Amino acid sequence: MCIWFPEWPLRRPDAQPDEPCIVTGERDGRPQVVAANHLALAAGVLPGMERREAECLIPAGISLDRDLARETRQFEPVLDAVEDLIPRVEVVEPGWLFIPVAGAVRYFGGESPLIDRVAKEVDAVAGPGGRFGVAGGPFAAFWAARQATSSDPVNFVGDDASFLAGLDIAALATEDLVATFRWLGIETLGALARLPRPAIASRFGTPGLVAHRLASGEDRNPTPRALPPELTVEDHYEEPLQLLEQVGFAARSLANRLMETLRPHGISPHRVCVEAEAADGTLRARIWRSADPFSEASLSERVWWQLRAWIESAGVPGGLVRLRLAPEDLSGAGRQMALFENVAAEIEAERALARVQAILGPDAVLEARPTGGRNPQDRVRWYRWGDEEPAIAPEAPWPGKLPAPAPALVPPEPKVLEVEWEAGIPERVRLASRWEPVLNWAGPWRQVGAWWRGEDPADHYQIVTYAGAMLCAVVEGTAYLVGVYD
Repeated sequence: MCIWFPEWPLRRPDAQPDEPCIVTGERDGRPQVVAANHLALAAGVLPGMERREAECLIPAGISLDRDLARETRQFEPVLDAVEDLIPRVEVVEPGWLFIPVAGAVRYFGGESPLIDRVAKEVDAVAGPGGRFGVAGGPFAAFWAARQATSSDPVNFVGDDASFLAGLDIAALATEDLVATFRWLGIETLGALARLPRPAIASRFGTPGLVAHRLASGEDRNPTPRALPPELTVEDHYEEPLQLLEQVGFAARSLANRLMETLRPHGISPHRVCVEAEAADGTLRARIWRSADPFSEASLSERVWWQLRAWIESAGVPGGLVRLRLAPEDLSGAGRQMALFENVAAEIEAERALARVQAILGPDAVLEARPTGGRNPQDRVRWYRWGDEEPAIAPEAPWPGKLPAPAPALVPPEPKVLEVEWEAGIPERVRLASRWEPVLNWAGPWRQVGAWWRGEDPADHYQIVTYAGAMLCAVVEGTAYLVGVYD
């Protein structure tokens, strides 16, 4: 069974119901719409649409960034209500969960009595808005829930293959593969399923084979291998962890250790059980599911969301004293390493950084990441090492962006630079106690500043002297050094 709340990200106080409103989040490195209210949908906004395109359709609407930590905390009562009826709930993200119901169907006397009972409990906690899909596998169950409506929120699927055959090929949610299939004239999952599987596997490899199995109604089966007990990782804390920052660091550290433990076996988990023990003996457990095998970053995120939801809802009284991660449903799909890739050195470097961060604090270890912007100082941002922060796409169009090459050195703050001009042309530059003649120059490139923040327009010049090349900005007649070229 799949339970899906399409509007769950909109359940927040700053989402106004009487104005077009969208919630956006990072997917595949790009900001995309994850939820839209009825006014935004009426204007043509669709989930999965890029944020820029959606904002063009509702220029006067509200655009909000997704807050997964808040959503997880709000979704926790729904999970508790479902787990009171059926154990082993599997969470994909806030507002989306799966429940294995083979045993529960027999216990409650059929699918209809079961889903009526679950729907009643869910509606009592979360209110209306949930969609329920029941099928043989998670993929078909999710699309059954997607096709349910507010007037008919329950969708039963008797035959997964027949149901999936009529779905558009975009249901695979693999953009490049979907585009290739469309180019070949394959528009539906049924058309893909009718093709010979060996031909698909030969042409598209493992992604094509997985897509063909899903289209044929053969959902991914767990890898039939025993789980050695040493693959489960666990940490005990003598002093209970009560601060969110401490718990976040513990979650990231243990998630990374689990992935390091699995790496030598060439496996990754599709499901992970997060188990936390409180100082008073309270034991909480939750299973998180992912369609793709978990990576270090995605697993760390989900463990952190779950622990934060438990702590902020007083579900871990007295603080955290034990944290355990148990992998389930393993995937043997590895990756091809580069010829000169040194995985051991990479792991050692990550461990060293984690130790430094544990000693000095999470803010003491930073990493620079390229981002988008017009000026050199805007194109790099600093983040905590190990944190996943949304970045602005460097390749996006930036009107007024300075031409390449980018300067190798950018001072933290612009420095005043003495330049002598002759008829608008730079003639000499003062460096320390001497004047250097200008050998060559380019520009000016005019940039209009952010007037709403009090920034003035600036003219940028590239200047070359015997001492080196530099980038300067002229603002209201004063020249500033903003970059040095290598």
